[in-house]
Amino acid sequence: MVFLTRLEHFNAAHKLYNPAWTVEKNEDVFGPCANENWHGHNFDLYVTIKGEIDAGTGFLFDAKKLSILMKEHVVKKLDHKNMNMDVDFLKGKICSTEVLAIEIWKQLEPRLPQHVQLHCIKLFETQRIYVEYFGN
Repeated sequence: MVFLTRLEHFNAAHKLYNPAWTVEKNEDVFGPCANENWHGHNFDLYVTIKGEIDAGTGFLFDAKKLSILMKEHVVKKLDHKNMNMDVDFLKGKICSTEVLAIEIWKQLEPRLPQHVQLHCIKLFETQRIYVEYFGN
């Protein structure tokens, strides 16, 4: 089994906020990340796929095609957007990095060819904070 990872980058704004809670509780739990005027991050998205190498190409999957999938179904929807307001696949969800990683998985996994499996979404919110998601 071979693993292939592709890196893409996007910038996006969000606020951490649970609408079922009071403003005070949101501020207590999320601190400055609950700022009503939002805040942003420079995200690095690592997508790792796995499978067997194709004998004809020597590839697991063309890395350019993986980049196109990532850009079309994730980056274009997130880059320079307000995740709480502008991103269809995040509507009604708390826009934490953990939730975002799961929702990115849901955008990519059904679009990969049958011989390729999604192994991991690794999403850096900052240089010191990242989330890894390996599916269900």
